[in-house]
Amino acid sequence: MRFEQKWTASRLVKGVVESTFPAAVPGNVQKDYAAAMGWGDLSWMTNAKDYLAIEDDFWLYQTEVEAAPKEGERVFFVTHGIEYEYDVRLGGKTLCHHVGMYTKVELDITDELAESRELSILIYPHPKRPGAEPGRQMADQSCKPADEYGWDWHPRVLVSGLWEETYIETRGKGFIRDAEARYTLSDDLTKAQVKFDIDCGEACEITLRDAEGKVVYQGEKKEFTLSDIRLWWCNGQGEPYLYSYSVKGIENEVTGTIGFRKVRFVMNENAWVEPVLFPKGRSDAPVTIELNGRNIFAKGSNWVNPEVFTGTIAPELYEKQVRFAKEAHMNIFRCWGGAVIDKEPFFEACDKYGIMVWQEFPLACNNYKGTPEYLAVLEPEARAILRRVRRHPCHVIWCGGNELFNNWSGMTDQSHALRLLNKLCYEEDFEVPFMMTSPIQGMGHGYYEFYDVERDISVFEMYRNESRTAYSEFGVPAIASMDQLKKIFTDEVIHDPKNAEPWELHHGIRAWRPDSWMSLDVVEALFGKQERMEDCIEITNMLECEGYRCIFEEARRQKGPCSMAINWDYNEPWITAAGNNLIAYPDVKKPAYYAVQSALRPVLPCARIEHFVYHPGDVMRAELWLVNDTTEAVSRRVEASVTVDGVTTPLTTWESGEVPALGKRLGNTVNFVLPDLPTQTFTLTLKYGEEENVYTLLLKNDPPAERIPNALNF
Repeated sequence: MRFEQKWTASRLVKGVVESTFPAAVPGNVQKDYAAAMGWGDLSWMTNAKDYLAIEDDFWLYQTEVEAAPKEGERVFFVTHGIEYEYDVRLGGKTLCHHVGMYTKVELDITDELAESRELSILIYPHPKRPGAEPGRQMADQSCKPADEYGWDWHPRVLVSGLWEETYIETRGKGFIRDAEARYTLSDDLTKAQVKFDIDCGEACEITLRDAEGKVVYQGEKKEFTLSDIRLWWCNGQGEPYLYSYSVKGIENEVTGTIGFRKVRFVMNENAWVEPVLFPKGRSDAPVTIELNGRNIFAKGSNWVNPEVFTGTIAPELYEKQVRFAKEAHMNIFRCWGGAVIDKEPFFEACDKYGIMVWQEFPLACNNYKGTPEYLAVLEPEARAILRRVRRHPCHVIWCGGNELFNNWSGMTDQSHALRLLNKLCYEEDFEVPFMMTSPIQGMGHGYYEFYDVERDISVFEMYRNESRTAYSEFGVPAIASMDQLKKIFTDEVIHDPKNAEPWELHHGIRAWRPDSWMSLDVVEALFGKQERMEDCIEITNMLECEGYRCIFEEARRQKGPCSMAINWDYNEPWITAAGNNLIAYPDVKKPAYYAVQSALRPVLPCARIEHFVYHPGDVMRAELWLVNDTTEAVSRRVEASVTVDGVTTPLTTWESGEVPALGKRLGNTVNFVLPDLPTQTFTLTLKYGEEENVYTLLLKNDPPAERIPNALNF
């Protein structure tokens, strides 16, 4: 039986209790302390800076054990995760010292309870590598999420505490500690050899049901064969079919789901390149996902923790955000290596909605040198992550971490941490693909802007001339909506970006370069100086929509040689003043979400447009394409037209003919000479049946803008 405990927490300053307050479990002690001290909303103005003062403190959780074991039962302390270094004590006696936040800890405390029932957990200060500069570098000898140390979308707020379920439990000899279903599929994917690993001292009854509730196996045998199985498919390729199981013992019951699927990485089309000279070298690495024997174009977004206080992430928030991804026709999340490894409800939602998961280990943008101390923590933490995530059919890729082979990280495939992770993935989940980092040879990260003022080119030119096996990160920023800005800034600050501290803290300026992520230099170069923040918001959101539409569609037109389009990023853990996300905190769909939803429609007539900016007399030229991500052949009748200054001009009608399943086809090219009119936007519309695809472009009736020295003079 499980006993939930009532917890208090205390802040220790130089070993002395400074204050004691109620603590939520699961939760984060810094959030509880802030509430007890009357601190304001984390997102408001510069409140996040308050947390800097408590970074190096110890914290003490305390409770009175209330368990009442029956005869023959033992009492256990169980935690699924405490961040980050801690001691578990009973009556002042240390029972366990642990470093890491993902390893489950189970301690038999029965005998110690005879002496005391005062259970306490001492949380040590956050890990910071000695000598490291402030920032993510402080985390490079730990498995703590690097984004907590500050990123261009995440405040520097270091959190800790009992962030996963933590409780007291009584157990007898027949208690089931764990049950996991593994399987091997036949070559034709019609049969599954199922094997249950059950941690229990007594026999258990296994019941397996299909999605309709029909029992397909029942008995005590832990290994059996199922015939005529239904496969789990990602969104858009079939049903994410799930079987449910129960393992019932004499004391408790463990339940779960199984999704049968086979996943591999295969070479991209034309990726085998034969070098001219000896010695022969590498080709681009394989990054095409083959799911159940079918090549999949992965289209989705980079996922980060949806809360700064990760212990508070609600299952309902996971459910809603994952459902939004399904509704946007996405089929994959890249779970980025600088963020927390998510809780079970996230993976359960991805299983349910058919969203594949690319899971990175907690390494990002650092050189994680393989010291004995670091590797001693990384190995058990990685095994815990592997054994938890591998149970989910949604999971299709293991990855060492984010941008580890770049010059700012300095790691290579000989780095001991990555060699260790490769070894562990093979031992624990060898059928699922592993890659050392993202990007690897052939892939691309970037760009992260709509328009390069220095080079006078937009994403239309940037991506038309790219050739990547996968676009696993790309971003187009926009300023947050006025409603969101009012939740974090005073009216005076909203309309005065020169008030740099709150705007900078919320990543509106100097997040990456001086004008990011507000992009006021881009706004002024394309549309002239704007006097109202409302106009800047409207313009940047329009650019974000058109930028993401352009990039996703271009990647889909390149499919075959290209196999992925995954933007940076999907969500955010607090309200940023500007950024590249599609979902604003906590669950608000930005205009860009709807543009991406449009660009990812399974059957999509689309236009490869040469430029975003045109001048009077220029020719707007565009190739028409039909992209088909479905498993059936399709055809469409596409009518193209241009609307300028309220006047619509028909351009062409294209009968696509039959485009094969998972295929694409190039059609007509349209041309339109832009009239001599004042600066304004105009649209290219592709209409097909009751649907349409609309592109907003710019007619600019003045010379190209000169480089703006300082666009922050708002």
